[in-house]
Amino acid sequence: MYEELSPETIESVLRQLGDRVLTTPSVRFYGDRVNEFARDVELFIKLELFQYTGTFKARGAMNVVRNLDAGQLARGITAVSAGNHAIAAAYCARIFGTSARIFMPKTAKQIRVERARSYGAELVFCETQTEMFERAEAAQRDEGRTFVHPFEGPFTVQGTATVGLEIASQIPQLDLMVLPIGGGGLCSGVASYLKQVNPGIRIVGVEPEGADIMALSFDTGGPVVKEEVRTIADSLAPPKSEPYTYGVCRKFVDQLVQVSDAEMIQGMRILLDDMKLMVEPAAAATTAALLSGRLGDLAGQRVGVIACGANIDFENFTDLLRNS
Repeated sequence: MYEELSPETIESVLRQLGDRVLTTPSVRFYGDRVNEFARDVELFIKLELFQYTGTFKARGAMNVVRNLDAGQLARGITAVSAGNHAIAAAYCARIFGTSARIFMPKTAKQIRVERARSYGAELVFCETQTEMFERAEAAQRDEGRTFVHPFEGPFTVQGTATVGLEIASQIPQLDLMVLPIGGGGLCSGVASYLKQVNPGIRIVGVEPEGADIMALSFDTGGPVVKEEVRTIADSLAPPKSEPYTYGVCRKFVDQLVQVSDAEMIQGMRILLDDMKLMVEPAAAATTAALLSGRLGDLAGQRVGVIACGANIDFENFTDLLRNS
């Protein structure tokens, strides 16, 4: 099962991605504030916010687009996204010399709109997520564009699994890896690689309280649709889960925990104070879980968290911290 996610395959994928993606660093996570919550813990943080396009999303999208043939590239790609995946899909289209028509909500943050547009994508703004998906389906049907999903499918998960490969080489023998989880694209890939090369590692996925899609999926035994999601972490708030990423998460993730918006803002503040990182709320989810105490007694353990993205403008960042 999931032979396409074998360590050997993921190692091959990383080689083939080459310099189209960056190897991002993992460093010790320390400071006066985080030390209050992580005493006697060897704590590390993977700095995936330094990836091209500002998030891990470039890895999965790049692996999808690089697998297209000449005819598919000539017809272009399409995607739906509130921001980070839009930027990544646009970047990949530019790298491979194809066109991208991306459907975004009218509420998308301006910094993300501008970054996606800077890579040459055609952006179409929609009233609802349903409209976004319907128009993307029409672009596939009528123009032959390839849909680049934000988190679902083997190629996407192979791409995100390269983050796990880098973590394993940079921070060997972790006892615990804490990963953000929305649709599960990042968590499934990283968890699959780390569990296979280090079976004793514990993998915890972290969701916003108002967007607990994967927890609902685990509880019901399959993908679910959630009509209403409410969280400041829009990157972790898909309206539904999907079969492939759900299956991989179910196989390799040991536990799910939820964090509140207030806890993510506290995590953002600590990442700024201790590590001098200005991150979006989703990138503070794993730090928030660490601070919450829901991960149990971690004394004596080697623990990894991840800062997965930084597509946030200064005004939005300061507003969140100021109003918390």
